[in-house]
Amino acid sequence: MTNQHRILIIGGGTAGITVAARLLRRGHTDVAVMEPSDMHYYQPLWTLVGGGQAKAKTTERPESWVMPKGATWIKKAAEAIEPDTDTVRCTDGSSYRYDVLVVCPGIQLDWNRTEGLPEALDTDGVSSNYEYHLAPRMWDIIRRTRSGSAVFTMPSGPIKCAGAPQKIAYLACDYWRRQGVLHNIDVHLIVPTPRIFGIPAIADGLDKVVADYGIELHTNSEVRSVDPDGRKVTVAALGDGGLDATLSYDALHVVPHQSAPDWIKSSPLSTGDANGYVDIDKHTMAHVRFPNVFSLGDVGSSPNSKTGAAIRKQAPVVVDNIDAFLAGRPLPGSYDGYASCPIVTSSSDLLLAEFDYDFNLRPSLPVLDPTKPHRPYWYLKKYGLPFLYWNLMLRGLA
Repeated sequence: MTNQHRILIIGGGTAGITVAARLLRRGHTDVAVMEPSDMHYYQPLWTLVGGGQAKAKTTERPESWVMPKGATWIKKAAEAIEPDTDTVRCTDGSSYRYDVLVVCPGIQLDWNRTEGLPEALDTDGVSSNYEYHLAPRMWDIIRRTRSGSAVFTMPSGPIKCAGAPQKIAYLACDYWRRQGVLHNIDVHLIVPTPRIFGIPAIADGLDKVVADYGIELHTNSEVRSVDPDGRKVTVAALGDGGLDATLSYDALHVVPHQSAPDWIKSSPLSTGDANGYVDIDKHTMAHVRFPNVFSLGDVGSSPNSKTGAAIRKQAPVVVDNIDAFLAGRPLPGSYDGYASCPIVTSSSDLLLAEFDYDFNLRPSLPVLDPTKPHRPYWYLKKYGLPFLYWNLMLRGLA
């Protein structure tokens, strides 16, 4: 059975729901969203869940609650895209035709790309804020840790919310300091990059945070394997100054490698490399070979940070360009790479890094120094952004 839709969106996450809501407000009447999940999550808050500053339940809503009125909800999972015939095939054998396709199924967590990591997640002392059910366990681990060694990891390659691997280290250290036990814990933060952040002015500010907590920062390094029985991680150098070593741990926060879903990697839409993201023009968000296909969010190949803030700026560009494509006009919308990375540095302060493709700082509130943590941004992270997300962004209003 084949069904036809004017605009078909794969993915009912942040990107898919935002675009659907904007398209419907623009006057489009045949918008379908393909999403098999029953629940929708506000993932940026999982860092605060793992750090004991929020409850997991506050980050979820039924998918039916966020699905825009007027959209057709196809509660199925896609398994293949055939752009030559404008067709999407689903895992149940059904297929759907489209005039315009928007691809935004999210990103895949590749836990098994790090040796021993899947097994380690089933053991005490190991968790990750990158899964809904694991984030609360991270807070339990932090509370129980009173001495020993704590290791926080970040993998190489693009990942969603690239600041999250260091945020949880700062929240943990802040808690341990307030408990009077930080001096009893050796804290290691392992990152694959030459510095803690890609923008020097931001990195300078975060270097001070790292030094203040006494964190041992290992740059140009990556965890290659986890030994849950021996409670050790093997670290390999990725460049000059990197670390080749084995570190023991009593508390371990792990972040997996990430990539496009496997069925995207094997599709004609893929870039064809190991990560396999949808191959799009970084400004128009249109596919480079199939002009009626657009992509945004974490699965797109655009070289911006993979954040919800990026989606908020990408979505209106995609909608403008869909309008133009359907009308036979040149694509007017252009995305400049804006992304926002709210980096929690304690239980009361936050550094808000906002920047574009060229790493130019783009602060929303220029009155506050964007290279330093500030108390008002903390309240924005915990209360303001979730309100914006549920009530405005997902309804196509922001």
